[in-house]
Amino acid sequence: MFMGRRQIFKVIALCCFGFAAVVLLVGDTVSSPLRRETRLLKKTDIFLPQSLDTDSQRVLSLNLGNGNCKWQPPTYDVPAKTDTTFQKTVVAGFPSGDKRMIYIQMEALTGWPAKDEWDFEFLGDSNHPFIKANYPHHEGIWGWGSNADQVVLMVRNIRRSMVEYHDILWDIGYAKTWEEATSNLDQLYSARPPLNDFEEWRDLRVLDEAHWYGWFIDYWMEGGLMRDVFTHNITTPEHWNMLMMPGAYTKEELDYDLVVGPDTVVTPSYDPHCTSGEVTEGCKPKAVISAEKLRDYTEGPAETAAIANVLLNDYDGMGQYVIAQEAWDCIWRELIQNGKGLKTVYDRPGLAETDYSFSAEMLEEMIHELNRLIDKYGSDVWNDKPTANRIVELLVEHRAAIQIELDEVNSGSRLLRDIDFLGPKERERRRITKIEGKESESNQEKKDYSDYFRALEEQIKELRVKKMRGLAGKNSGHVKSVEPSEGL
Repeated sequence: MFMGRRQIFKVIALCCFGFAAVVLLVGDTVSSPLRRETRLLKKTDIFLPQSLDTDSQRVLSLNLGNGNCKWQPPTYDVPAKTDTTFQKTVVAGFPSGDKRMIYIQMEALTGWPAKDEWDFEFLGDSNHPFIKANYPHHEGIWGWGSNADQVVLMVRNIRRSMVEYHDILWDIGYAKTWEEATSNLDQLYSARPPLNDFEEWRDLRVLDEAHWYGWFIDYWMEGGLMRDVFTHNITTPEHWNMLMMPGAYTKEELDYDLVVGPDTVVTPSYDPHCTSGEVTEGCKPKAVISAEKLRDYTEGPAETAAIANVLLNDYDGMGQYVIAQEAWDCIWRELIQNGKGLKTVYDRPGLAETDYSFSAEMLEEMIHELNRLIDKYGSDVWNDKPTANRIVELLVEHRAAIQIELDEVNSGSRLLRDIDFLGPKERERRRITKIEGKESESNQEKKDYSDYFRALEEQIKELRVKKMRGLAGKNSGHVKSVEPSEGL
């Protein structure tokens, strides 16, 4: 009976993985419709994970030994929680597409798939071990309930984040609902949007989103401490709940001095999601990962190793599924150098991110936010924490690159068009002047998304505002006002 089961296993493995996966024993013989008989004359060491047995078989990246491997996509048939207990990891990051870079590494290292926060919200609970999250940014939602055990924080260059944040919104047609977003997912990273579309969004959003970027990092680094987006002051639960539904309130209505008061002494409060055990090990990240370094041919393998080591934190929960360390560099080569797996932000054709321009005002706002974060996480209070040191290391590099661009803009060596150099208010004034003077504008037909931008802080307000206002002042049950952008 034992030998019979063994032969069955080999036939199944042959179908799934090809001949390499069954080179197990000297002199074994297997039958194939393509080759009547294959006699294996030499023993070869092949890594076969625990789950590749007769009771539970799935497609995994293969460790071929001696630093070689073969990438395989993860299995999408996730077992029920009652059958398998995973250690679950939230991959959190400001909207920019790079979280995908992180979770496809996790998928390749373990053979198990990731799931988006919005899919948890709309498709229901599941046992997926990796959770992609934009929360608490207004593009995200805490849709995974209490499924998470630990957090990994993805940090990307703030300037590049702004470009890709917009471009993914464009990919999915500036979707306002989960259904719209999912119907356009096949368009992700397929093209660069017209510069005019980006510039309109840039002028309306970038100065504010620079603050959301820093606020997002603070949220996770401080374990869900409630802060104001724009002043970064510690705030009240009432104000926090208003911030979490920006579509229900204008920026003026969210003003810290108006809602909290400039002289109010605020007792620190934490997001109930982080204090009620919904992330077993707390909301503070176990590691900070740079997707940009992951793409670097020198530093990239070290980022893959950092990701793998986070998954090894709990051997029984996820570590048992991680491919052997000798194959980690190969997994990196397969995904990054050889381009295996899902499309990512780096597959987008057309203009490079550096072809997009920002005014000096916008670059200065980005540097101001980076300075704040660098000073904070480089202080004595934080400098004994590896995650804080990593934040500082990355942001110092990002700041230097943006400072070079700002110097080029100020010196004139980086030539900006009139539309790039002007601030958003001046640009709008000149646009109106041109219309009133009946000056000709481009007759090129293009889809008009201006309504989306102007309504960004009011979108789907009619459907949710009544319910949202009723939640203000409560400490739990956050309702998000912006529908999903799954690729973000």
